[in-house]
Amino acid sequence: MKLDKPNNLHVKKEKPFKLVKVFSVTSLVMIFAGTLVISGLNIRLARRIQLEKSKEYAQVLVANLNHQVFQQFIIPTVLKYGRTQLREKEQFEWMDKVVRSTLHGFDIKTVNIYDMRNVISYSLNQDMIGKANVGGTGYEEAVKGRSYSKLVRTGNFWEIFLGIPKESLLVTFSSVKPDKLLLAPSDINKPLPVLGVVEIVQDITREYRSIFRYQIFIIQTSALVMATLFLVMFYVVRHGERIIEKRTQKRLKLEEQLSRAKHLSSLGEMTAGISHEIRNPLGIIRSSAELLRKKMAILEPDNTIPDVIVEEATRLDNIISDFLNYARPKTPQRLPCRVNEIIEKNLAFLEPELAAGNHQVVTNYEKDLTEIVGDADMLYQAFLNILINAMQAMPDVGIIRISTVSNKTAVNIQFDNDGDPIDSEDIEKIWEPFFTTKDTGTGLGLGIVKNIVEAHGGQIWIGNLPGEGVRVEITLPIP
Repeated sequence: MKLDKPNNLHVKKEKPFKLVKVFSVTSLVMIFAGTLVISGLNIRLARRIQLEKSKEYAQVLVANLNHQVFQQFIIPTVLKYGRTQLREKEQFEWMDKVVRSTLHGFDIKTVNIYDMRNVISYSLNQDMIGKANVGGTGYEEAVKGRSYSKLVRTGNFWEIFLGIPKESLLVTFSSVKPDKLLLAPSDINKPLPVLGVVEIVQDITREYRSIFRYQIFIIQTSALVMATLFLVMFYVVRHGERIIEKRTQKRLKLEEQLSRAKHLSSLGEMTAGISHEIRNPLGIIRSSAELLRKKMAILEPDNTIPDVIVEEATRLDNIISDFLNYARPKTPQRLPCRVNEIIEKNLAFLEPELAAGNHQVVTNYEKDLTEIVGDADMLYQAFLNILINAMQAMPDVGIIRISTVSNKTAVNIQFDNDGDPIDSEDIEKIWEPFFTTKDTGTGLGLGIVKNIVEAHGGQIWIGNLPGEGVRVEITLPIP
């Protein structure tokens, strides 16, 4: 049966070190913000590059269209008809064929060609032919010989905000000029006259959606990298927190030991002086009472007063011994010893009291239990105090269960009894000197046991068993 063991150190309660929690929350916020910032910067750069490439692409298309129109339409038309007249069906169809063949395979939504009066003389969308003054700023810039481009996006707010509009169109206006191949050598370096304006509308929705997918990939990759970094840093900080906690516990333990050492030093000096002053007259009182008991046995056999005096003097002497044992703990005389044999000596000594109290002892020893190096007499005293406390916890009847087991590093001894559980508010106080829940007693017994166990480099724990009963567990190291 495994029980949760509270810390036996009586140190002041401190709130746990919250570095990991603060680091975790802060890191998650920073990771999220960093991912958004990095993604935003990358996507902004990618969109800018894509837009510039689309503009360059549009200029190439305009130049190519301009060249093809002059080569395949204007020159042949002038030679055949004397002039271009797109209102005539045959010329329009000829122009339409040239334009469509030139732009075949490109993502061009529409093409509008304006004359110098800002009237659309040709368009892939025949409904636009003949409309005037629809070119706006783009037309005005192209007439001056400057190219003009603008991005038109359609969709709701979130579609546009996230960069996935329903439709993304790049509208480019550029001037139509004579083909340099048709000019005389003397006119090549002269500014070319503007003969009209061409408007090309490119559908770049697919490219923008590719950029959005790239954005999602960047976010996922950044989140993965940052999450990996976070886990590594979390492990490092968690490890550091554990080291700090261990050092804090060690420091608090040392402070407790120092405080207890000072307390025991003062208590020891006081106890030594008091015990010296008390034991001398106490010895005289007890010897006189024993002598009186012998005489009263002859003169007045029914008189029990001498017996009471001897009994109380003996109890007072034991109390003084407890004070001395607690205040001035002995240094163990370490020799090889066997825990099972020490416990059996305790049980043999307590056999009359166990029988008188109807207490049953059930032992479960590990065979060939590993030897330890310790002071058998001090361990005998520690186990004796534990067994006496177990009997006092079950004044009428009860079972004491004793088990021993060992591993490569330690021997574990458990003393279980069927007594009433220890109150939760008393669990933390049981190691304090002079604390007791019994009507009689000094409250030093468990303190002496703890001193003996710790003097052997061991640990002791006391707790309640599920249901009813109390367990005392001692662990002693194996050299």
